[in-house]
Amino acid sequence: MARCNRIANTRAITHGGTFTRMVARKCARVRCEPVVSSARACAFALVLCLGSVHALAQQNSRQQMRGLDEQVQEIKSDVLSISAELSQLEEKLLYPSGTQVAIFIALAKGDQMRLDAVRLQVDGQLVAHHIYSFKELEALKKGGVQRIYVGNVATGSHQLEVIVDGKLEGGADFSRTERFTFRKEVKPKLVELTLAGPRSGNTPIALGEF
Repeated sequence: MARCNRIANTRAITHGGTFTRMVARKCARVRCEPVVSSARACAFALVLCLGSVHALAQQNSRQQMRGLDEQVQEIKSDVLSISAELSQLEEKLLYPSGTQVAIFIALAKGDQMRLDAVRLQVDGQLVAHHIYSFKELEALKKGGVQRIYVGNVATGSHQLEVIVDGKLEGGADFSRTERFTFRKEVKPKLVELTLAGPRSGNTPIALGEF
């Protein structure tokens, strides 16, 4: 852009010796600053700054969430550990070693019967009645052992009655009842009952003592 400055009151001498007033213009060139380019650069820098701040905030948020997750997992682990210790303490208080008896259920290896329910009676009193789910039966078939009952009995001899209900491979129902005698000593008594179908060739209800 050019800016013009007016120059006034200038006189010139003519050939006749008279003065003639002249008006002249002087134009000076003025450099224009790139205002628009500077504004764009500032805006771009501002956008970069905002992006960096946002990314940093997201990173901090992820780190905080990760830290919270770790704390929650630690708390859960502590709660489970405390719960297990409390259960053991409660069992010791409720079932002292001098009177404690525990009965476990297992299936004969390779037996294909479908176990539906087991009922236990100690000295003529019903102490346990368990109906088995599909997952529980699968666990027993894979060699798992279930603690079906834990309680207190006095030292000496006791009568145990076991009633087993189930289905054979063809779908037919069957029920079997057996009676055993076990002796309780001062130390804890552990009894294992191994169950088998009537067509497996194994003893339908076998008693094992520890």
